[in-house]
Amino acid sequence: MRLGLMILGDLVPDPHTGRVASQAERHRAFVELAVLAEEVGLDSVWLGEHHFCDYILSSPAIVLAAIAERTSRIRLGTSVALLPNLDPVRVAEDYATLDLLSGGRVELAVGRGIVPRVYEGFGQDPEDARTLQEERLELLLRLWTEQEVDWEGTTRAPIRDLRVEPHPAQRPHPPVWLGGGSSKASAELAGRLGLGLLLPSVLAPPEAFLAQVEHYREHFRPAPGGPPAPTVGACSHVHVGPDAASARARWEPYHMGYLDWLGDVVRWGGGTPRPAPYEAMLAGPSICGGPTEVADRLAAMRDTVGLDVHLAMFDHGGMPTDLVGETIARYADEVAPLMAHDVPHVTSPPGKL
Repeated sequence: MRLGLMILGDLVPDPHTGRVASQAERHRAFVELAVLAEEVGLDSVWLGEHHFCDYILSSPAIVLAAIAERTSRIRLGTSVALLPNLDPVRVAEDYATLDLLSGGRVELAVGRGIVPRVYEGFGQDPEDARTLQEERLELLLRLWTEQEVDWEGTTRAPIRDLRVEPHPAQRPHPPVWLGGGSSKASAELAGRLGLGLLLPSVLAPPEAFLAQVEHYREHFRPAPGGPPAPTVGACSHVHVGPDAASARARWEPYHMGYLDWLGDVVRWGGGTPRPAPYEAMLAGPSICGGPTEVADRLAAMRDTVGLDVHLAMFDHGGMPTDLVGETIARYADEVAPLMAHDVPHVTSPPGKL
């Protein structure tokens, strides 16, 4: 199972000091944490995209380009790019450019997002989110795999004899993931298009997605540029300390403060479950403890769902960057080696991206 770093970019006060980092400090931290992730041996870094709120990371392609210039190996992903709110022609151009500049390291995960006002801010109806995603995703794949594209749909102007430049370094295109799995419809779409499936698993335990993952595997059909077999990723809020007691005590004000803030952002609409109390979160989707406990939790999550990729979100809740960096280093030095000695048990062969 590949181990990556996920950053969404919340800007909230440190619960101990009340200090709020500047937007410049936060964006610099995104880059520095990704550089550290490569130095300590993590596989990938995945940046989120949000708009019109205190998630201030709105341009993942630009930040990933900055990371690309400071690194040489680590994979560069999105978690997720909000394709329904973007012009797929421009997405094809931007991420092809990033793929060229990075030497072919891009992985593009797209999704609908969880904040309805984003659609309103872009002059869109949130009720059209699913149609926007499906049409624009299929168009994006065509723009990357066909020399010239004719297309007509309901979500943008028609296209005639359009050739997108530049071409990405990875041919026919970088690996594409669908961020979804809360419904069978999204899981089926990922399978039908031959994409990886990235589960929105930070607020629900892995078993909540078993039916959707199985549905995805049943409908998976290999496609050009995609994995040869069903490929599943998941993400979790993670904190690692020297031991379980100290890790849990240190993490609680950051993690629970973040979840309280998140409730104000999404208002827990659209079927998003309201977080449980701290102990229930630790027993469910949130992973916190000493190295062995965290490795055991990751292994159980991998075996339950059949994971090929796991993304750990350390940086949230106003946690100081040096403490986030310390946790990433401990995760890579003390947790990852324990995972490397495990033998994965998956229900279908993992696809190598």
